[in-house]
Amino acid sequence: MAQRTVQVGSQHGLHARPAKLFVKAVEASGMPVRIAKGTGEPVNASSIFAVIALGIDHGDTVTLSCDHPESSAVLDSLSEVLVFDHDNA
Repeated sequence: MAQRTVQVGSQHGLHARPAKLFVKAVEASGMPVRIAKGTGEPVNASSIFAVIALGIDHGDTVTLSCDHPESSAVLDSLSEVLVFDHDNA
């Protein structure tokens, strides 16, 4: 299983707009990606409701994971979406 752990860069966390951008990127990947906040249980990263329900704030650490054998590049790309500050772009 591939994993990436990153800190969320958006100043207001993964609220509606950055969460939507992230979820769209997950959906576009076509891979079964999961996201977890801190040491919490992972949820389906392609579900906007599940992602927002995690209550991810600026600076929180999240872990992305995927069991697909070719997921490494996808997780790298999704990590970039999370570390970027979408609130000040």
